[in-house]
Amino acid sequence: MADRKKTVSADSSNPMGTLVNLWPYMWPADRRDLKMRVVWATVFLIISKFVLILVPYFFKWATDALNGKLDMVGLLPAFLLGAVVLVIAYNVVRIAQVGLNQLRDALFASVGQYAVRQLAYKTFVHMHRLSLRFHLERKTGGLSRIIERGTKGIETIVRFTILNSVPTLIEFLLTAVIFWWGYGFSYLAVTAITVCAYIWFTIKASDWRINIRRAMNDSDTDANTKAIDSLLNFETVKYFGNEEMEAKRFDGSMARYEKAATEVWTSLGWLNFGQGVIFGLGTAVMMVMSALAVQRGEQTIGDFVFINAMLMQLSIPLNFIGFVYREIRQGLTDIEQMFDLLEVQAEVVDKPGAPALAIAQGSIAFKDVHFAYDPQRPILKGISFEVPAGKTVAVVGPSGAGKSTISRLLYRFYDIQQGSITIDGQDVRDVTQQSLRKVIGMVPQDTVLFNDTIAYNIRYGRPSATDAEIEQAADIAQISRFIRELPEGFKTMVGERGLKLSGGEKQRVAIARTVLKAPPILILDEATSALDTTTEQEIQAALDIVSENRTTLVIAHRLSTVVGADEIIVLKGGEIAERGTHSALLEKNGLYASMWNRQREATQAEEHLRQVRESDELGVVVRKAPAI
Repeated sequence: MADRKKTVSADSSNPMGTLVNLWPYMWPADRRDLKMRVVWATVFLIISKFVLILVPYFFKWATDALNGKLDMVGLLPAFLLGAVVLVIAYNVVRIAQVGLNQLRDALFASVGQYAVRQLAYKTFVHMHRLSLRFHLERKTGGLSRIIERGTKGIETIVRFTILNSVPTLIEFLLTAVIFWWGYGFSYLAVTAITVCAYIWFTIKASDWRINIRRAMNDSDTDANTKAIDSLLNFETVKYFGNEEMEAKRFDGSMARYEKAATEVWTSLGWLNFGQGVIFGLGTAVMMVMSALAVQRGEQTIGDFVFINAMLMQLSIPLNFIGFVYREIRQGLTDIEQMFDLLEVQAEVVDKPGAPALAIAQGSIAFKDVHFAYDPQRPILKGISFEVPAGKTVAVVGPSGAGKSTISRLLYRFYDIQQGSITIDGQDVRDVTQQSLRKVIGMVPQDTVLFNDTIAYNIRYGRPSATDAEIEQAADIAQISRFIRELPEGFKTMVGERGLKLSGGEKQRVAIARTVLKAPPILILDEATSALDTTTEQEIQAALDIVSENRTTLVIAHRLSTVVGADEIIVLKGGEIAERGTHSALLEKNGLYASMWNRQREATQAEEHLRQVRESDELGVVVRKAPAI
């Protein structure tokens, strides 16, 4: 398997490792403007912390001035020694500190959002690079929830590590130095013990809460998955009248979420209470020490107020330490699943330096192809056939014979285990996937449309197409008349998965989309099997026009649609049982002839039933007609 670029990894037990991996998104190499914002935000961060330290000093000086014990002659200008001036200065410094913090946050806002956008984009692109097998096994609702929470978790980590962790560390250091220098080692010791006990308790309690948070996330994901799955299958729910059952399934998941969420909030209450007790005890010890010092005449009332103000000021970053740690840990929990997605390796990757497919005529060749989704259950067992340029080859057979697998392999949604698949002699594994899929057009059995306009869904075949080209494609697909009869025409919304259109209308949109793409190779994967006979004939007429002069591979269930194929391949149990033209296969009187006869009998029975119904309806009309 080809090497791929290193992705971000999350380890909730190693936050620093994750932060190191996130740093390139916060310090983007190609965005000098964002780097300068980081620099200036850091500058204002440091300035704000030094200004913050002045706040309790001005409070102390104002208190001593009011008490008549201010002794700052020589240290402060004379005009600043008045109590009123000091009170004003105290409030001015507080306002300046708030302003610096907000300026820092404003400068860093675009940096954080850039990181969120880049990682969200990277995850989205990675999801489209993963194999079809991955998406068939995943649940869309749960996947979208994981990405949503992960994106929010990234923003949390980016914001709180830069805007809170670093400032808090700076404030701790400044506070420790001031207490040691101004009041002695005993005050520093009490502060250190309080902070260490606070942080230790916070980490232990937060780690305990992580498992509760993870259980809540799992319940939330499960509830969202069930809700989206139920809404996507709205009609099926109605068919069987199972609204109550769906509601109970959803409520069961929400009940588990309710229990986990309650535990999260309850545990948060105990965490906050424990933090309050630890800090309260530390504050009480230091205030008693200061009060005794005031009584001994070693400190002034201003010192007592100063120590209290410093402790109250210290409680804010201390509280942030707990909050930041909880948010980072919870953020890591939220993004760990998204980062796990980024670690999933694509099953099908381009070879290093793979060239683009050089299309000449568009001939296809399967040579001794062996393939299995599961090693214990082989699907294709050494099949070989060719689709000459400009010709039509049909692949038919009973359900489970491996028909649709052939189209998936040609698109290289999976890699074969043995043999080769070539286009104009080039192995599809040796060229880029983008160039391969660019030359192939697909009209599937179940056409799924985007919840947008008809024009958007047709233009999806070639996004650069003009409105005139879209209308021309619709004409070829024989759907333009229907579209023009709609009140909003080509601007009509088709609904989620195209549910506002009938099966035949969706197929025609798919045909128009493929016409607009104009590929040299066309795959019709049971494109009419889900339609009624009349609609099938109309769609088949449009498909015949589209496939003219194109290399066409038809995967068919209804044999009436492949009568004109240049060759028909009959699969059975993953092997080619018969091959030849329609008439030649009927002459063999083998598997194909048996399938043909059964389908013809079913069609005749269906036609007879239709005629009987029409006759009965006509009889009812005649009997109800008034006598003349």
